[in-house]
Amino acid sequence: METASEIKAFNKLFADYHGLFVRFANTYIQDEAAAEDIAVEGIMYYWENRRSLTSDSNIPAYILEAIKHKCLNYLRHLRVREDVEQRIREHQERVNDLRISTLEACDPQEIFSSEAQQLVDEALAMMSGKTRQIFIMSRYENKTYPEIAAHLSLSVKSVEFHISKALKILRVKLQDYMAMILFL
Repeated sequence: METASEIKAFNKLFADYHGLFVRFANTYIQDEAAAEDIAVEGIMYYWENRRSLTSDSNIPAYILEAIKHKCLNYLRHLRVREDVEQRIREHQERVNDLRISTLEACDPQEIFSSEAQQLVDEALAMMSGKTRQIFIMSRYENKTYPEIAAHLSLSVKSVEFHISKALKILRVKLQDYMAMILFL
């Protein structure tokens, strides 16, 4: 427990040197509130350790040394934080650059045409052999229904039936894709 004389000595020390300690800290760290905190922490450090000092110790120099080390720690911590922030900014710039270049290289026409072709290929695979053959002759080889009918020895009605069946399969397979195209 502190005596009245110790408290009086602490108050005098605080009154005499507090402003000087704050100015000293602020000279280096350039942050008034942080300098105030560091100065008070330095004084408190002395107060907590005063009994371990010799009677001829230079108390203001002791406190100033503590403040100096606290300022150094503050500035080192600030440097580490700034380095991390810089790395985060650089990383974000690289991510944004990648997004920009990816988006610039993106060809929606190619994406949608290859996706649509994949869906058409899947739909063709779902069709029976005859329906697939008739659909390919009609859509890829540009043959008319009568030409397909003559080539396969079928009636035109039979060709129409197979084309209708193929289109139904394609409509089901492409319904989500078509909705996306209409949305865009």
